[in-house]
Amino acid sequence: MGIDLAFIWAFLIAFAVLAYVVMDGFDLGIGILFPFFREKHDRDTMMNTVAPVWDGNETWLVLGGGGLMAVFPLAYATVLPALYVPLIAMLLGLIFRGVAFEYRWRTTRWLPVWDWGFSLGSMVAAFSQGIALGALIEGIPVADRAYAGGWWNWLTPFSVATGISLVIGYALLGATWLVMKTTGDLAARARDIARPATYLTLLGMGVFSLWTPLIGAHYLGRWLAFPAVIFSVLVPLLVLTCVTLILSGLNRLKDVQPFLAALALFVLGFIGIGISFYPFIVPPSLTIQEAAAPRESLAFLLVGAAVLIPIILTYTAYAYWVFRGKVRPEEGYH
Repeated sequence: MGIDLAFIWAFLIAFAVLAYVVMDGFDLGIGILFPFFREKHDRDTMMNTVAPVWDGNETWLVLGGGGLMAVFPLAYATVLPALYVPLIAMLLGLIFRGVAFEYRWRTTRWLPVWDWGFSLGSMVAAFSQGIALGALIEGIPVADRAYAGGWWNWLTPFSVATGISLVIGYALLGATWLVMKTTGDLAARARDIARPATYLTLLGMGVFSLWTPLIGAHYLGRWLAFPAVIFSVLVPLLVLTCVTLILSGLNRLKDVQPFLAALALFVLGFIGIGISFYPFIVPPSLTIQEAAAPRESLAFLLVGAAVLIPIILTYTAYAYWVFRGKVRPEEGYH
């Protein structure tokens, strides 16, 4: 029995998606929180906290999407037509947000327009990602190795609820990021926002966890099977621990603890989704093995990934290390 290259690639793509969520999540959260901060100097400082890293964070999205197309072409060919609308909306939101990021520094007259563009682009991108996730969890119908659903299958109460929950979760990441990276009134207001965002994120995770088994019996069965049942027993305790760490860190004026605990919440949720999906890559129709490219292609591409992923991790870690610490309001992106 040889090495299961398809499983390795599924893990790598899942890792790329998780890296994107935790890194670009707080980035999108900054834009989502823009309407809560009216002063220009506050918004300038908020954008300066992510200016050195925001475009690099999206590298992981490209890696995940490109890897899916190259390694699991059948999954790509079924997921894309099923989620055309939310995925296109996400890309337009990211594009408009990126343009607004550059243009708002170079205008005075149109500054309010680009501020709203940055905020709306962030909200649309986050909401669309949640919609796509919810639709994927509900299942994509496949017949004769092709998408067999309708144009609006992605729009359901569950997917909308997932989209709203992800927006709130990203707002939590953004608020705790500001607590870690800023000082004074801006950090204090971010703490005030992070507290209700924590409770709302916890509520969203609870609703999501209770709703998902109702979608299909296979989800409930997978969570009750060994060894997943161990995680299903531990996850409520782990989630409550993360929430406690966030709130205690906010109350004790800790800078880093709330952000790391908020990231841990997302990691727990992502692991739960992975357990729910396995062994499917497009539930409930395509398994990892069924959707994978030929073994020779997987092996060839894995060589490139073995070189590329450490490079991305290295320069990402270096960028975060160089720009560690608090942001000075008088310095920043121009």
